[in-house]
Amino acid sequence: MKERARSFRKNMTESENRMWYFLRDRRLNGYKFVREQIIDNYIADFVCRQKKLIVEVDGEHHADEDVVKYDQKRTEFLEKKGYKVFRVWSNEIFENIDGVLEAILDELEKVPN
Repeated sequence: MKERARSFRKNMTESENRMWYFLRDRRLNGYKFVREQIIDNYIADFVCRQKKLIVEVDGEHHADEDVVKYDQKRTEFLEKKGYKVFRVWSNEIFENIDGVLEAILDELEKVPN
């Protein structure tokens, strides 16, 4: 699993790279994010451990019926572990990054310290 996460970090999509630019180095209001975080049998795109918020960047294939079912199962599992899963479509990262960052910040600030 560690090798797979390492591979994901090395081969991020263009939208994940762009998202990481805005989340890394505590750039989003000082919140620390890590990328490709292993959580049991899953690898989350971006995680703010302090607030237990997972940000998932979904490409076109996430609209496929089988992938939607898998994502729902995965989200339910992660929520049982205490995480909040926030999904964003990859095209939104390029078309509306300010809105995406504002929505992530809203989610972060909903969670008490």
